[in-house]
Amino acid sequence: MPTINRRDVVQGAGAALLTLLANPHLAKAAGPTLSFGQPFEFGYEALVDRARDMAAAPYSAAPIVAPDVIEAIDYDAHGKLRYRPDEAVFADGSGTYPATFFHVGRYFPRGVKVHTLQDGFARVVRYSPELFDMPADSVAKQLSGDVGFAGFRFQEARSRDDWKTQDWLAFLGASYWRAIGDLGQYGLSARGVAIDSATPGPEEFPEFREFYLTPAKDKNDPNVILALLDGPGITGAYKIAARRGKGVVMEVEARLFLRRDIERLGIAPLVSMYWYSETNADISSDWRPEIHDSDGLAIWTGGGERIWRPLTNPRFPNVSSFLDENPKGFGLMQRDRNFEHYLDGVYYDRRPSLWIEPLGDWGRGSVQLMELRTDDEIHDNIGAFWVPEGPARAGNSYTFKYRQYWQTDMPTPPRPTAICVSTRIGHGGRPGQNRAVDARKFVVEFDGSALAALKDGDEPEAVVASSTGRVDDVFAEKVPGTKKWRIVFDLYPAAPEPAELRAFLRTDAGALTETWLYRYDPLPR
Repeated sequence: MPTINRRDVVQGAGAALLTLLANPHLAKAAGPTLSFGQPFEFGYEALVDRARDMAAAPYSAAPIVAPDVIEAIDYDAHGKLRYRPDEAVFADGSGTYPATFFHVGRYFPRGVKVHTLQDGFARVVRYSPELFDMPADSVAKQLSGDVGFAGFRFQEARSRDDWKTQDWLAFLGASYWRAIGDLGQYGLSARGVAIDSATPGPEEFPEFREFYLTPAKDKNDPNVILALLDGPGITGAYKIAARRGKGVVMEVEARLFLRRDIERLGIAPLVSMYWYSETNADISSDWRPEIHDSDGLAIWTGGGERIWRPLTNPRFPNVSSFLDENPKGFGLMQRDRNFEHYLDGVYYDRRPSLWIEPLGDWGRGSVQLMELRTDDEIHDNIGAFWVPEGPARAGNSYTFKYRQYWQTDMPTPPRPTAICVSTRIGHGGRPGQNRAVDARKFVVEFDGSALAALKDGDEPEAVVASSTGRVDDVFAEKVPGTKKWRIVFDLYPAAPEPAELRAFLRTDAGALTETWLYRYDPLPR
């Protein structure tokens, strides 16, 4: 997975003429420099046809215009290239949310073509260095012609006084996009598709090569984005309807066509960063108590089980698979919302969670969680996606539809079922007694109305199991001064084998909590 800076990367003519005469907002530019190409008829099915035809032909990478100049636009130089909001597309009243653009540079060298798409006609937005504020000596001033843009973003509604400085959705780099949550912060990312992530061979990063933007007519209307995906092993056509409301809700349709066999085909992929939390704070000497964009993977299985898998920062790359059929949802969540647990002005406590709600029949497959080692917050080291059952062979085609919820929490929390709110690990055994060196004590806390409703004297049963080693001294207790309950147990691992742990609280009436899963590696980190 590529390195992403978490702080700063925020990524026939006759009929056409009649349409332009009937819709004068299509013919004028939003600013004195912004200009467009000639209109042509276009729509989503035409994009699907293009993606299908491209998959039947050999892959040809998009050219890099003026590569020496673009290579000279390094990280610092790129940060000084700011699109002028007065030149924003749709700022002329033709849409509610103006669109602005990212400049190409060393880390985003291939320009993508961005079009407006209104009333069935598309027009490419022409690049000009004059669309950007840049230093007088910027090397970017040497660029001209068909350069394209690195990506685009939607600003807040024109009715807001701060729309020129505040954006809520950004597409930048390969097939990545990000949206803010209801707390107003960017955090984790989504991708169009994941190809051979964490496999013995190289990972492939297909790119969105073209975008077609249809603006929202009002705040209740979505911005519709059509995107053409292309890579050595796959092509695709995407239709994304993005609504700005409580956070951002996006409805995605992906039509995918395979050029080659793919070992691991990841659908609706999510990408995040997890360095450390209360679970593994001992691995870092950083002054902040916790650093992460997400702290766990939540799954709502097709059978109705609610699962919580806290994230880890493993010694070696790890992929965990959760077999399922027609899952109700999954997502990378940021549950810890206490600022005191981060103490950082980049506001990790406000980062959005991202929940995927499958639409239609997804069939059999698995939710897969990929965890990589990191020693800094600038690296994305977490991935989650759906992998459909069966081999992904050249010539296969797929259609997947789903909703994305960029919000504080999942849209359908498991109430009254209690959720896991913390996982702590320490030295096993009991104070004042001899303790085995390798024993580890787990303390897993749950909170929710199912537990709050327990009467005095009610004691739920703690159910704990491990794939390896031995579990001992298991009990449940109420957290003093709260309505929370916790499971406490000791694990005597069978090193070097990792232990897959499973735990929940129940009464005779059934489970009171979601199922906590955890992968524990007994070897030193």
